[in-house]
Amino acid sequence: MSKEIIVIIGGPGTGKSTIIDGLIEKGFCCYPEISRQVTLEAKKQGIEQLFLENPLLFSELLLEGRKNQFKSAIEETHKIVFIDRGIPDVLAYMHYIGDSYPTHFDLACRENLYTKIFILPPWEEIYVSDEARYENFEQAKLIHNHLSETYQNYGYELIEVPKDSLNNRILFILDEISK
Repeated sequence: MSKEIIVIIGGPGTGKSTIIDGLIEKGFCCYPEISRQVTLEAKKQGIEQLFLENPLLFSELLLEGRKNQFKSAIEETHKIVFIDRGIPDVLAYMHYIGDSYPTHFDLACRENLYTKIFILPPWEEIYVSDEARYENFEQAKLIHNHLSETYQNYGYELIEVPKDSLNNRILFILDEISK
């Protein structure tokens, strides 16, 4: 079996981190979303919402963090590694806000290729905003569309995870991987 680097994507509040936590509980190797970490570091430096104040800097930091996650995933002894959001997410968010970005963002997407992409659809019943998730549900749906388009533009086939219980969502993902 070759290395599987699997990304779970979706707009804000779709259950990505909950699924990652559930996969960790089942013994899988998983890498968490890093945007909250970047946001918390910026807050320590007095920047309340780095993505809103300096989206390019925020995106550069995310891009580097996600490239490092990919490199670490390649080096893992585990045959399967799950990642909460991938490199193309950075571009999707830049498209969402209408900002341009340097060509090395595109290069990073072309050089660091994932095995499978699972996308979680917008789900209003579980959507909650907080201090790090400032988007409303309508914005979350737009972000979902940008994510879908961006990943598909890089040639990925998106596997939509149905709205269901946590256990059933995890079983769906594991079943798709075993095909």
